Amino acid sequence: MGIFYEYYRAADRAAAAVQPEHSRVIADATRGVPEFDVVETKWIDPEVILGQLVAFASEVDFSVGLVETVDLYPPPEGAPRSAEEWDALPEDSPYMEGPGIVELPVHMRDVLAAVDDARLPTLAEQWAAIEEFSNFTDDDAGYTLSLITDLVGLARRAGENDQLLYCWMSL
Repeated sequence: MGIFYEYYRAADRAAAAVQPEHSRVIADATRGVPEFDVVETKWIDPEVILGQLVAFASEVDFSVGLVETVDLYPPPEGAPRSAEEWDALPEDSPYMEGPGIVELPVHMRDVLAAVDDARLPTLAEQWAAIEEFSNFTDDDAGYTLSLITDLVGLARRAGENDQLLYCWMSL
């Protein structure tokens, strides 16, 4: 199945975390889920896979920690602190299975927003060659370009509106 990652923009942490248990792709006014500007992906995590795209776009070597996210949901202040507290969590606890929401760093938004459109195909080729995409076939080559184009567009819209990028993730 896999993990789903939905990248979206919001004005602030409070707006980003509204109705955290609901996907950001589907707005639902009856449940208080606002409409978000979203790029939906599967298994493109922010720290490693998206982090490698940011490294290529920045022309720096990738390293773990290049993209440091801030956990918003489930709230870090309520997280279990001991093995006993983890063991006591109910099976449906968001700390066990999600969903989760993280805030992406400003530099990630700005790096992606600043990518020249002429560089997108080259970045797509570089990104498609990472180990995490090794199961891709030639038929999937257009996916990375399409995804980069969408993410760059989202980052540009976030910057233009003085917003940050967030990632909602779920199993």
